[in-house]
Amino acid sequence: MLYEIKDLLKRPELYQENSFPFWDDEYISKQMLKAHLDPEFDGASRKMAFIEKSAKWIAGTVPPKDYPLLLDLGCGPGIYGEFFARAGYQVTGVDFSSRSIDYAKRSAAEKKLNIDYFYQNYLSLELNSKFDFAVMIYCDYGALSTEKRKMVLKQVYDHLKPGGKFLFDAFSENEFNAFQEKQIWEVQERNGFWREEDYVELKRCCKYPQYVTLEQYIIISKAETSSYYLWNTFYNKETLLKEVKESGFKTCGIYGDVSGATWNMEGPTIAVILEK
Repeated sequence: MLYEIKDLLKRPELYQENSFPFWDDEYISKQMLKAHLDPEFDGASRKMAFIEKSAKWIAGTVPPKDYPLLLDLGCGPGIYGEFFARAGYQVTGVDFSSRSIDYAKRSAAEKKLNIDYFYQNYLSLELNSKFDFAVMIYCDYGALSTEKRKMVLKQVYDHLKPGGKFLFDAFSENEFNAFQEKQIWEVQERNGFWREEDYVELKRCCKYPQYVTLEQYIIISKAETSSYYLWNTFYNKETLLKEVKESGFKTCGIYGDVSGATWNMEGPTIAVILEK
């Protein structure tokens, strides 16, 4: 085990991938869903007050009467999707967590909301539809590698009608500058985030010169040792607009976040509305 841990402690290559999709792990997905559904927790989904505010702004800025068919990428358990459906959009949600999709389907059925949910990877969509509007909310875009960001932009572009719009957000370079490199460890009792049994968690935070950060979690339990990689790419206005322009999109609006806040260089996020 010592040599296994030493290998895991080597500084990972840029955008090194997880060995399996941990968000679909039977236990971890339960913890992720619980975090998504906590209205006061700001780590998986944003707090409910912000979601309500941003959903209202989105419906007013890209109105459903003009852009009725909405594609929600990384929809999770359908929190935004339900707001969008009530606002008048015909919503299709896609997520790569089967537990989140199952929950979203049950919730929509219970509330009698006509929403289509699909368990799919948004890097390789298989939808026989074209949409008027697509959203990708809570900085999922920057969690992808350079090549995967190109893939998702192409997928969205191909699934939009001419004149269709795409809204997404990303973390700003200010957040990169505030990010601190560190290494910490702690012992977790039963029913922690990563394991049901007791485990030791080694967390390492690394900065890379390409405005990229890594939060690496090495989990040591009685049964196994595993490593999880959470990447983030950070942007200023110029670097983000350059990247999306190369995909063929035109920029319609730049904001501080997905609730329509005025963009400024000191803000933690940057949001854009693009047009095909």
